[in-house]
Amino acid sequence: MKSLSGTEIKANILVVDDEPQITRVLKTSLSSQGYGIRTAADGEEALQMMRDWAPDLIVTDLRMPNMDGLELCRRVRTESRIPIIVLSVKGEETIKVGALDAGADDYVTKPFSPRELLARVHSVRRRLLGPKEHDQYAFANIAIDFSRMILTRDHKEVAVTPQEFKILKYFVNNIERVISREELLNQVWGFNSYPSTRTVDNHLVKLRQKVEKDPENPSHFKTVHGAGYKFVP
Repeated sequence: MKSLSGTEIKANILVVDDEPQITRVLKTSLSSQGYGIRTAADGEEALQMMRDWAPDLIVTDLRMPNMDGLELCRRVRTESRIPIIVLSVKGEETIKVGALDAGADDYVTKPFSPRELLARVHSVRRRLLGPKEHDQYAFANIAIDFSRMILTRDHKEVAVTPQEFKILKYFVNNIERVISREELLNQVWGFNSYPSTRTVDNHLVKLRQKVEKDPENPSHFKTVHGAGYKFVP
């Protein structure tokens, strides 16, 4: 999917909020991560935009004029299974629960950081849409058989640890998406494990030595400064 400027778009997100400052911040932070963004000021406008534009995900405030976020969730669910994240303020537990009952998939409590919302967006899309799973994958001079845990480089087997295979598979299932160190820790090591982000860096150094033609200038496992890593086949 590409924008009019020709840049690659990960997914289209409809942001619904009657506060221009909020929509401005969310539009900036989400578009900077490769998402196509449109905004609406209330539920009625959002419904019409959903029908015309067909977004991949909706982020909506709960308290809005004309049609609030709760009613928007109900109306969207009569027409679509588009993932919905609601924005609530502290103390609105009853409304938040009502939104989840009405079809919302997740929530973020205000005030929140753009980074937190991005994590929720990634989590919801992974959970509901799911990455494409690969049992076998090949790129450049590398061939990987995940079911047998075999990696070959130029047709010669390379010793790779089970943890490195987990990292490889997560990257392969999320091609060209920027993945933070925290996301890798959560998804590969697990929420109940507490290694440092330096652990991720150390594993990536070892993977590059086994996979990259020039580990010092990697072509496939790229560092995205200030954000994490990205796999480019």
